[in-house]
Amino acid sequence: MVRSVALLAAACLLAGGCASFPDEPAPTSWSAQPQLTPQAGPKPELPGEFRPSPGEQGRGQTPQSVPPPQGCKDFNPAVIATCLNTVTGVAPIGGDSQGGVAAYATERGGRLVKVSKDVDPVVIAQIDVDASSDGGLTGLALSATFAEDQLAYVYVTTATDNRVLRIAAGDTPKPILTGIPKGPSGNRGVLASDRRGAILVATGDAGNPALAADPNSLAGKVLRIDGSGQPAKGNPTAGSPVVMSGLRQPGGLCVSADAQKTWVTDWSAAYDAVYRVTPGKVGDAAWTWPDRPGVMGCASLSDLLWVATTKTPGLQNLPMNAAGSFTGKPAVTMDDASGYGRMGPMEQINDSAALVGTVNKAAGQPVSSDDRVAIVVRTGHDAGKD
Repeated sequence: MVRSVALLAAACLLAGGCASFPDEPAPTSWSAQPQLTPQAGPKPELPGEFRPSPGEQGRGQTPQSVPPPQGCKDFNPAVIATCLNTVTGVAPIGGDSQGGVAAYATERGGRLVKVSKDVDPVVIAQIDVDASSDGGLTGLALSATFAEDQLAYVYVTTATDNRVLRIAAGDTPKPILTGIPKGPSGNRGVLASDRRGAILVATGDAGNPALAADPNSLAGKVLRIDGSGQPAKGNPTAGSPVVMSGLRQPGGLCVSADAQKTWVTDWSAAYDAVYRVTPGKVGDAAWTWPDRPGVMGCASLSDLLWVATTKTPGLQNLPMNAAGSFTGKPAVTMDDASGYGRMGPMEQINDSAALVGTVNKAAGQPVSSDDRVAIVVRTGHDAGKD
């Protein structure tokens, strides 16, 4: 099987500007914008291609096998955080003091932490959540101006509802969107930046498909809000946060670097699916998985859609043309010892790499360093073809 992802040494991924998160203008309408040409990301350095210090040998050597973890110590250079508990959100926040990747990560039990390699997680917030069903703390997104305001947004289940909170470091989390229906299932929700200044929110149907079809309910929807939780300017219906309706149990939201393509993964009653987000009701799925691997987070690269899965190990790799149509069947990669097991959240870093979080403690076969935040990088090979 041709492999389209490999491990990336975290020490150099952000070199060349990847740590910059520029301000993005607020949109004027929910419509396609002129096609942009994304800048190429830096050439990543893989294990065995590290930059040696003076007197050190190693560049160009064949990558060596990675020793198994010892407790919370993971020797894989692409792992930047260990010994977390069911990671539900990841977001790069820039570089660490060693020139590697720093990130925010969320745990289903309610913690938001800052992580970087070989440093103990720093707790940014501890939130009281109800994780008794499929809810808890399940989604994370950063402000478009995070470098200036340090604002993060999370999706949580409480004793009475599902809601979105805004978190500033050192401050009490503030609810900005409340009253999203809670039920015996369908409580999981996920967040993403729309790369234009607004926050996208995918909500579950609270175990009631009728709510997903109800235009007056916030359940089973893709919503688009501003940083205060109000309907964002330019939404399909002025004064309404709803962009798309008809979801059941969303697992991931992702937006392409040029903001032209937005995707949401969902667990339907009959299959797993990924949909392209367009205004109105959920239409035909862009791709379905009848075997239901548990599709979760995604990353929309220029010619590939990565989809993480929580019920089976590895990544689904869907080859894609510039218009956003899939051109072949998905290939599964990182489903062996080279991978991280079962993965949930995913956040794109550039057109070659993404952050992922593992869910092995809840659903897989954890190693001693699970659950982890790590980096995956493509090697230039395409996914499987028809």
